[in-house]
Amino acid sequence: MPQTAATPLTMPRLNLSRTLVFREIFAMGMDSLRADKLRAAMTALGMGVGTAALILVVTVALTGKRFVLAQIEAVGTNVIWAEYNGIASAASTSGAADYITVNDMLAVERQVPGIKGASPVLNMHERIALGSGTEQEVLVLGVNPQYQSVRRIIASAGRFFDEQDSQSGNKVALITDNLARRKFGSLDAALGQTLKIQEVPFVIIGDFRESVDTLGRSEIEDDTVLVPYTVARSMTGTPYVNQIYFSMTNSASIPAASDGIQKVIAARHRPESVYTVGNMTEVLRLANKTAAAFTAVLLLFAAVTLLAAGVGIMNIMLATVHSRIHEIGVRMAVGATRRAILLQFLSEAVLIALLGGMVGTIVGLGVPISVETFTDIHLTISAMSAFIALFVSFVVGLVFGITPANNASRLDPVECLRHE
Repeated sequence: MPQTAATPLTMPRLNLSRTLVFREIFAMGMDSLRADKLRAAMTALGMGVGTAALILVVTVALTGKRFVLAQIEAVGTNVIWAEYNGIASAASTSGAADYITVNDMLAVERQVPGIKGASPVLNMHERIALGSGTEQEVLVLGVNPQYQSVRRIIASAGRFFDEQDSQSGNKVALITDNLARRKFGSLDAALGQTLKIQEVPFVIIGDFRESVDTLGRSEIEDDTVLVPYTVARSMTGTPYVNQIYFSMTNSASIPAASDGIQKVIAARHRPESVYTVGNMTEVLRLANKTAAAFTAVLLLFAAVTLLAAGVGIMNIMLATVHSRIHEIGVRMAVGATRRAILLQFLSEAVLIALLGGMVGTIVGLGVPISVETFTDIHLTISAMSAFIALFVSFVVGLVFGITPANNASRLDPVECLRHE
């Protein structure tokens, strides 16, 4: 019983002794830094630059990734498109094109579950007469009313044509904002104007634009006119379409739906005909890979900066050990252990690194916060990057400070006392 009672009395004393030792070492490290503020500040500067660069790199990478993903999502992550891609073999007995049709779209809607909307796209390049009496070649697309929701088209002025317009074969049209401004001066001025396509007058009921500028990488060009598909088909007399767009109820069903659409269309055409069924999933995957590669490159530059800062800390600490050899000898003579000497110099290196890390963290977070405060630019700021930056600063100080601290702890006390 006396032995068990003595145990809890001795342990707090040991913990208290260790706490006092670490406090003393920390205090001595701070005193050493105060004694040579310029040296400490210049050494910490490199670490501050590296830490700030690390946080800014993460901010730039996350902001860029968010922007790209937002652009892709605005186009529509639940969109699937299908189009004819030619004949698989040049030796095919039939050289006639085997384009997709509206009947293919209807078959897909019946057989593939999860389809929310669909629209064919029939391309026509026509010369049209505009209000000024001039003519210009524009792209005319025959589409269904669901095209607006499937492709996330925004009606800037006026309205999109509806099912009644489509079923009745009304000669109505929408034109791109670019075409409306260039030919009519403004969006509102285009409304009610008449343009002729193949000598058939169409009334402009609206101006439209894509939800995201695709820079000409979609079926829509700068000068594009949308008309009901039923009207476009009667003008061309062809059952074929250039593309079919589908929208799904949720993005999780896209892979299975894409396979299903491919099978349904292929089953309705010749075996040698090739059809492309695409979606935004692959684009999203590619965007994520690109963003990750971009981030890795930027982080590599930040890591080089931190490495240079760590080497600077090691050089300064080696010089510090050399200049304080006599002090080390005195401390060992009065009872300081080698472990205490090692911890003292190691704590100085870590403190320098953390000092630079804290300054760099303030700068790294302050710059994007200031940009957001005084401009309309929205940046993605990661609080986790600040904690990571401080942890990296600690690790750099520990790793690059261990060699000078170890050298100091291995010095001979007698030789140290003789040193002047």
